[in-house]
Amino acid sequence: MYYLGVDVGSVSTDLVLVDDNMEVAEKIYLRTKGNPIKAIQEGFKILKTKYKATEILAAGTTGSGRTIASSIIGADAVKNEITAHATAALEIDEDVKTIIEIGGQDSKIIILNSGIVSDFAMNTVCAAGTGSFLDRQAERLDIPIEEFGDYALKANTSVRIAGRCAVFAESDMIHKQQLGYNQSEIIRGLCDALVRNYLNNIAKGKTIVPKVLFQGGVAANKGMKAAFENALGFEIFVPEHYDMMGAIGAAIIARAAVKKARHTNFRGFDIADSNIVSRSFECEGCANKCEVVKIFENNKVIGYFADRCGKWSSRVVQSPKDLLA
Repeated sequence: MYYLGVDVGSVSTDLVLVDDNMEVAEKIYLRTKGNPIKAIQEGFKILKTKYKATEILAAGTTGSGRTIASSIIGADAVKNEITAHATAALEIDEDVKTIIEIGGQDSKIIILNSGIVSDFAMNTVCAAGTGSFLDRQAERLDIPIEEFGDYALKANTSVRIAGRCAVFAESDMIHKQQLGYNQSEIIRGLCDALVRNYLNNIAKGKTIVPKVLFQGGVAANKGMKAAFENALGFEIFVPEHYDMMGAIGAAIIARAAVKKARHTNFRGFDIADSNIVSRSFECEGCANKCEVVKIFENNKVIGYFADRCGKWSSRVVQSPKDLLA
């Protein structure tokens, strides 16, 4: 029996199955490509060939697309990324005090005190230092992104790169190339600059205390890990499933929710083959005039979201199936 976690982000959609021991039994990484519905269905097509719907005891969603994902799959828990990442981190190590999370298009810092989130912050304007930015630089330098961090570790010196803005950082890298610096020195300088930007902006005013976990796709970049350790003066740790921590957290939270409710709302894997579309309309119920999104499966309404008051989102209630004995 398994618990499903779905993390729908702007860049990637991650699906995981964890067992009762909270061990990862399956993980799937897909590019969202601006279509979270299609990404979820692709993931379910893969799961459908390996597992039965009755083997899934609970399902949870997180990420920027967590609400639409919840309507589609029938989630038992819908949580923000902060809670999901913190839950997964604490499951791995209850002594964790700080979480550095850098994903495809956002960065976060989460401060934990006695196993409880006491503070957090996210990037709000610039994408410098995120996975999509590093992907672009690796492509521009004709270096596989998997080897990008290794280049930084080869450098003997670090070139000063402007890291406060993605546009300025790229311009500065081009300028340093024109001055004759080699790729390793420039990449190391970029990693150092992005870490400075993270610490001076996202982590501004926050005390980073070990033990620190580095999560998100960028945690695979050895150059970024080394740059953080050089700046902080102590070791940071990268979990085994660093790139799936949000989905793992969603699965753990869903497990707790179902144990309390004694039933699951999970709708099964057949949605992989359904015709699922979303349409929006403007609610005239009050001055807010919310743009409400309506989700259809095979021309049948399965959910609403994006209303402020809950007038629409509370209308469609999934019929839960009883847990198997």
